[in-house]
Amino acid sequence: MEPSVALRARLRKLLNEVIPAGGTEADTNFLDAEIDLLLTEAESLNGAASVGWMEKAGLLQGDIEGYSSGTEKYDLTSLKDRLSHALAMAKQYADMEYAAAGKDASGFMIRVCPPEVL
Repeated sequence: MEPSVALRARLRKLLNEVIPAGGTEADTNFLDAEIDLLLTEAESLNGAASVGWMEKAGLLQGDIEGYSSGTEKYDLTSLKDRLSHALAMAKQYADMEYAAAGKDASGFMIRVCPPEVL
């Protein structure tokens, strides 16, 4: 696919990678060049979203799950839950791409009966 401003914004939304107010693309997991690469390599927006979610799953390693400060303790969403979510999203977009590809295909079957020969 040919990247455009509209496609880049839509893919960022599908990947939950919206640039924060007053921020830049560097404040997200994907730079615009990386978003463009996902779009260029994919056959559809759903395919690009699927690959993007798989990449996000790979980026999760090393994130903290909780921290404490004095007597206060903060627990964040577990790495396992975040990984499961990212992989589920990748599968969902892959399934959507597969379903859309199946709808584009068309075909029919013909049965020919040979004539009776005397």
